[in-house]
Amino acid sequence: MNLVINEVHIPAGLAILQGNLNVPDSATALVLFAHGSGSSRHSPRNQFVSRTLNNAGLATLLFDLLTPEEELADARTAEHRFNIRLLAERLVHATYWAKQQRQTRDLRIGYFGSSTGGGAAVVAAVELPDEVGAIVSRGGRPDLAGEALPKVKAPTLLIVGAEDDIVIELNEQARDQMRCKVKLEIVPGATHLFEEPGALECVAQMASVWFVDHVGQ
Repeated sequence: MNLVINEVHIPAGLAILQGNLNVPDSATALVLFAHGSGSSRHSPRNQFVSRTLNNAGLATLLFDLLTPEEELADARTAEHRFNIRLLAERLVHATYWAKQQRQTRDLRIGYFGSSTGGGAAVVAAVELPDEVGAIVSRGGRPDLAGEALPKVKAPTLLIVGAEDDIVIELNEQARDQMRCKVKLEIVPGATHLFEEPGALECVAQMASVWFVDHVGQ
């Protein structure tokens, strides 16, 4: 597999977001990553999942939802990490940007959200129902999407670790409000960050199959 990796700069209103766009030969779809607070495009977990998706023929865009200045402010005040509206808005900007790029403009779109990024992915997908064909949430907080949940059209896979009790409950509540195709997968023995042996591999494989089935055909 040949993989073209580009450092990219994504305009999002007054902000410029840094990202990595990975496009394998004959890519069939593009998955945008929306991470939670304290994470970034350099997250080893997201990079691992991204490589698995690339190997399945899916392009990936890992980008920082916050600017470096916003990250510093958030580390002190936590003012942005639960601002789902802001995070979703940044994801929408990144989607519009991707649809204007030669390499990705014709690809169908999926969202991979982690932690609060799971909520942002749901809200953004509701804003772009004709663009977003699938969502995967890893240890996510889709419940934070609130009133957007029943409006989601994109088939959604919620993945939670079996030892992440509170987040399981929050995902069950979110699932019960959704009217689209939705599936909750519990990874045995896994905690919130899926650091246990084989746990992240399981997440990556589930996500790969979901995206290939729903946007990669």
